[in-house]
Amino acid sequence: MASMLMRGCARNKRHFIRMFSTKYDYDLFVIGAGSGGVRGGRIAAGHGAKVGMADDLDVGLGGTCVNVGCVPKKLFAYGSEARTDAIDAKGFGWDFEIPEPNWERLISNKNKEIERLNGIYEKMLGNAGVDIYKSRAELLDTNTVQMSDGKTVTAEKILIAVGGWPVMPDIPGKEYMISSNEAFYLKNPPKHAIMIGSGYISVEFAGIFKGYGAKVDLCIRRDRILGGFDTDIAEYLQHQLGLQGINVRQKTQVSKVEPLEGKEGWYRVDLTTGESIEADLIMAAIGRAPKIQGIGLEKAGIELDDKGFIKVDRYNRTSVKNIFAVGDCTDTLQLTPVALAEAHCFADTQFGNNERFPDTEDVATAVFSHPNVGTVGLSEIDAVKKYGTVKVYKSEFKALKHTMTDSTERSLMKVIVDKASDRVVGMHMVGPHAGETMQGFSAAIKLNITKAQLDTVIGIHPTAAEEFVTMRSMAYEASE
Repeated sequence: MASMLMRGCARNKRHFIRMFSTKYDYDLFVIGAGSGGVRGGRIAAGHGAKVGMADDLDVGLGGTCVNVGCVPKKLFAYGSEARTDAIDAKGFGWDFEIPEPNWERLISNKNKEIERLNGIYEKMLGNAGVDIYKSRAELLDTNTVQMSDGKTVTAEKILIAVGGWPVMPDIPGKEYMISSNEAFYLKNPPKHAIMIGSGYISVEFAGIFKGYGAKVDLCIRRDRILGGFDTDIAEYLQHQLGLQGINVRQKTQVSKVEPLEGKEGWYRVDLTTGESIEADLIMAAIGRAPKIQGIGLEKAGIELDDKGFIKVDRYNRTSVKNIFAVGDCTDTLQLTPVALAEAHCFADTQFGNNERFPDTEDVATAVFSHPNVGTVGLSEIDAVKKYGTVKVYKSEFKALKHTMTDSTERSLMKVIVDKASDRVVGMHMVGPHAGETMQGFSAAIKLNITKAQLDTVIGIHPTAAEEFVTMRSMAYEASE
């Protein structure tokens, strides 16, 4: 694809005055216009740097999160709740016909929203004075970048923010599988979906496809979903998924996929258990790898770590002093807000005369499963490893809404406290709006709130969140 340059239109006089080196075409050139790249480029430009940015548009301006990640996934998650909401409404006096989804309308409306966001990103970069190259970019050396049409530019500093890409299982028939990238562009919803993977992407799409009427098998390699999350939380959600009718197949992997004769669009899926299943969609969500192939890292002398990520220091500086990297192409927390924080700190430090570093301790996160998961701080296992002895508080209940419905959904909340200091070191939740709930409590944990202080907070009644400030009785102590 030939590179297309869109020159930024400066709105502020500082953009007209070159405040940094004039030896190169750009003070900063950014490879990748995802969340981290856009933030880093925009903030650097705001500090007076002349900035260029290239993106191959494999997914679109804004990167994975905007185009094939967080944003469309949550929109799909909202939509998948409609059927259950209609059923639950009967308990409140409403009689609805069970709705049938119009998948084509869903995809169309989603596409319109993503296109709107793409336009906002482009306008935002243009207003900041950033030159946008709609092209693949490759490093030729430590200061030179070449576009796909052969055009080259030079830059004093380079920021790599190319993100990650889905990893697919290396098995016969892998060409019949999709990844999360393709899931947002399906022509029809699946009738029987097989999900491969135990992480949050697989779990979330299991709920999405189930909500849109599919039969779902979730194949996981080990005993439970969400490795790395608190064990109680993961096991509780796994039980909830089972109650919804999602078949969680433990210690099961897909070994082969092949088309079914005489049944177009359907496949025979062989499992490592010896069973075979017929399905019309097989989605692999087994992980993501840095999208660094072909961008010239070796030409610039940039080192990788033993996991294949770009190696960086606390300044997000690579093994080459003038080249930096942020986000999912490095071994960091693979979360959009983390990439944003890293990029912002980079720009402030390198161009804003304000040295700062991203603080990735106690980063809250959510899983938009049904029900949601929200978590911040340490799991019980990790808390015991770090502090020795911890106090654990739990509350398991049926949410007020479901006291008038036939739903089997229940909620779990868990607070983990370091016994020695009384500091709250972990808070975890399974239940409606868990992500929204956890954002506020993450600020409290960031400020080192103690359990005694948490107990002084007066709750908002009636809410599920008030359970976090009314748990007085310890469930148990845990220690090594």
